[in-house]
Amino acid sequence: MDVMPQQDPESRRPPEPSPEGPRPPHDATPGADPGTTPGADPYVMPAEGATAVPPPPPTLRTTLRRAAFGAVAAGVLLAGALVAVPDGKDDRPKEPGPVERAEAAATAGSPASLSDLTALIGDRQKWVESHPADAPSWATLGSAYVEWGRRSADAAYFGRAEEALKRSLEAQPGERGNGEAWVGMAALANARHDFLAAKRWGETVRKQDPKTWSVYPVLIDAYTGLGDVKAATEATEKFGELRKGVPALARTADLYRGQGWREDALATAREAADRATAPAEKAEALHRLGELAWERGEPEEAVAQFDAALRTDAGHHSSLAGKARALVALDRTDEALAAYQSVITKLPRPAYALELGELYASLELDGDARSQYEKLAGLLEQAKAAGVDESVVQARYESDHGDPAVAVELLRGQWKKQHRSAAVADALGWALHRAGKSEEGLKYAQQAVDTGVRNASYAYHLGVIERELAQYGPARRHLQEALRTNPAFSPLDAPKAREALESLGEPPPGGPGDMQPPPPPPPPPAPSQEPKREAAPEPKAEPKPDPKRESPRPEAPAPVPSKTAPAPSKAAPSSPAAVEADASKSP
Repeated sequence: MDVMPQQDPESRRPPEPSPEGPRPPHDATPGADPGTTPGADPYVMPAEGATAVPPPPPTLRTTLRRAAFGAVAAGVLLAGALVAVPDGKDDRPKEPGPVERAEAAATAGSPASLSDLTALIGDRQKWVESHPADAPSWATLGSAYVEWGRRSADAAYFGRAEEALKRSLEAQPGERGNGEAWVGMAALANARHDFLAAKRWGETVRKQDPKTWSVYPVLIDAYTGLGDVKAATEATEKFGELRKGVPALARTADLYRGQGWREDALATAREAADRATAPAEKAEALHRLGELAWERGEPEEAVAQFDAALRTDAGHHSSLAGKARALVALDRTDEALAAYQSVITKLPRPAYALELGELYASLELDGDARSQYEKLAGLLEQAKAAGVDESVVQARYESDHGDPAVAVELLRGQWKKQHRSAAVADALGWALHRAGKSEEGLKYAQQAVDTGVRNASYAYHLGVIERELAQYGPARRHLQEALRTNPAFSPLDAPKAREALESLGEPPPGGPGDMQPPPPPPPPPAPSQEPKREAAPEPKAEPKPDPKRESPRPEAPAPVPSKTAPAPSKAAPSSPAAVEADASKSP
């Protein structure tokens, strides 16, 4: 790749003054005062009277003293001239060119601008042509290819990166000190979404030299892709110890964001943006602030941050995609469509193509949506041919617009490869629900939400699955959480979330039933102290006595129970003879 030569800064500088200083007039008398001439001074009035008489000639002492003063003055002036103008040369430090800027950014662990990255690639390409055994240059070239392919969404550069990194390892194996080539291989694996391979490469470098700071960013990406929060946290902390400054702050903000610590993530991201100086680094920090604002449901703030990032670095195309997403939430649909169409041509990532297709579908532009989905299929094929795994994006498309069974198969493969991040868990849970397996999908959707990340789509998917399983209380809570987190999180799903929440209605009075304590169990019956006796036969119906023929009598006192005899029964007499016997005993 040819690189335009940079113009020498000295060619743009005005000519320097001569070190010899101004020359005296041709008719000046040597040794005379500056500005004197043999004739009369035209700026002095002619003398009159006594002043017209010429003064006497100076004495020898006066002449010597004037000569000494003149020599000292001349020496001072000459020294000042030499200091002010160093013989026509500029000793100021030369402004770094694009190659130097790209190298400085890589040394600091910060992103370089795409133009500087292009210059670095061209410089290393020319160098390795004449120095094919230079292992560090091959490693630098391979890592630059990875970064270019990742930031331009041109997966063809990943093949070039792999070739350059292999050439580096052939010239100098990693065991003999070529750890940077191993780090480049880890970065390449992350770019291809092969997080398990990236973990193996990165941990090999860390085992060889734990103080190699450049390995920790690739380890953080690998652990995050695998869903290993603990390992990602430890790698982030170690990176902060070895490489302080804006890169460490940026990684820490991303860690807080992934765990749902919004306030900490925002404070750290703001500090990173305030301390960033290079344009590419500043734009990346502003983009992070825009993403955080979008996730909080603040589209106006998001647009402002994305615009600031684009003003800082016009080549930061991912900020244009973020701006398009926020413009949709502000109902500025025409601007959003223009932004999406522009970013697709500059940064053709499959995820952006899917978002644009769903925007067309939400506007009932079915023909445009189908055309966009066809472009998405083409981008997915290109990625697969370049060795990039875009299964998550493809599964999201299949779940909502294609065959959910295909999505389930794709995501089960991801899970088997230990790709168990929150994004994969959410996509698998939703795909299972769409395929009619809501009970199985529930645990994956719950796992995505339990990571703590504040993602409205995750809460929406979990709420819909819970409603399908008649878990109305949790479903209502998660649907409300989705709309509270970001009311416009998706042009297609946000309206569906509101409809689902309205269909559930208001909760019953008194709170959810599962929140009430269960009633106490009935006490067990007390054991009877009476011996068991046979049941007496049912008494026969007696005729009702006539009150006119029978006079009232007082009740007899109850007999005292014997200590040996059983207690008398309180049942009514069982026969008419017993009634008559009781009546004869009455007074």
